[in-house]
Amino acid sequence: MNELSFEGRVAVITGAGRGIGRAYAHLLAARGACVVVNDLGGSIEGDGADTEPASAVAAEILAAGGTAIADTNDVSTAVGGEALIGGAIAAFGRVDALINNAGIVRWAGMPEVDEDNLVQHFAVHVGGSFNTTRAAWPHMVEQNYGRIVMTTSSSGLYGNFGQSNYGAAKLGLVGFMNTLKLEGAKNNIKVNTIAPVAATRMTENLGIPEEAFKRLKPELVTPAVLYLCSDEAPTGTIIEAGAGYYAKVQVEEAKGVKLGENATVEDIAANWSKISDMSAATPFNNGSEVTMKLFSP
Repeated sequence: MNELSFEGRVAVITGAGRGIGRAYAHLLAARGACVVVNDLGGSIEGDGADTEPASAVAAEILAAGGTAIADTNDVSTAVGGEALIGGAIAAFGRVDALINNAGIVRWAGMPEVDEDNLVQHFAVHVGGSFNTTRAAWPHMVEQNYGRIVMTTSSSGLYGNFGQSNYGAAKLGLVGFMNTLKLEGAKNNIKVNTIAPVAATRMTENLGIPEEAFKRLKPELVTPAVLYLCSDEAPTGTIIEAGAGYYAKVQVEEAKGVKLGENATVEDIAANWSKISDMSAATPFNNGSEVTMKLFSP
């Protein structure tokens, strides 16, 4: 198999000053991409700012013979998203791949979690991905090429104690992807989502056994993300990646049962086994397919 090359491509990575974002930046640069290393440099909770993380990664790439610039814009704001993409265009003339990796986590269970906690998670995870994507989209349309990667998590897909805030934001990005995959199809813009499991600042205090934590190298998430940024990328796909394990994740719907316009609560109870039977489940490509199923014979 031919080695996938990113020569001539420009990749923008948010949250690239540490962890898996840093790993993405290094491998993309090693494969020939010009890389924009974005990182506000704040704490894991989203407080403060520091120019050092982004600058350090860009310097590492340059020292290794690659091409990179550092960026410290706050992508949780529309101005920051525009400035990040504008800087990439000014430096390299185009944006081919956008990896929305920046995130925060503030642990709080229900009902201790408050409105500000929820708002901050959505501002960084969903708002940050929205702001950068909206800024990059016209450039990708004009060049008839784009690869965008969102970042979800097992907390968003399956749940986790103390992370209703984080999980809600993370699953929101799957919905974002599902619409963008449709809107981008005519312009060769492919939008996918990574669900990484890696040893980072976000996971170091989760009580993962030390030997398992050592195996969760951020570099083992990177091959899946680079594939999603490549010419061969699918679209509308979620890939879980960690410790050398890679799997497609998808939302499916049961075959279901049609109870008619006079269905009652008792009908639901009596038919629950059929309603919840996933043995013949199927995925859908868009919401219209679901509507069509409702009215099919």
